[in-house]
Amino acid sequence: MKPDRPVVVTITKCRFRDTQTGFYQVSGYRLYCLDGANKVASAEWIDADDDDAAVEAAKHMLDGHECEVWKGTRLIARLNLRLNR
Repeated sequence: MKPDRPVVVTITKCRFRDTQTGFYQVSGYRLYCLDGANKVASAEWIDADDDDAAVEAAKHMLDGHECEVWKGTRLIARLNLRLNR
């Protein structure tokens, strides 16, 4: 599926600048909220220092769906935000 618009990552979403390449590094955590068919309904960046902080930040995001926290290709946690409120 092709995105309907380009994705722009602002400097505020970045953690640090790589001195060798000059590129900014993104925090890497994503919150994917799923619909009833377990398809991604929404996605948000999570700015966190470690896995536990990313999960805590996800619990405070209001979406009301079952969600997953990912870092790259690694699943960190699966949360049912309807039950965690």
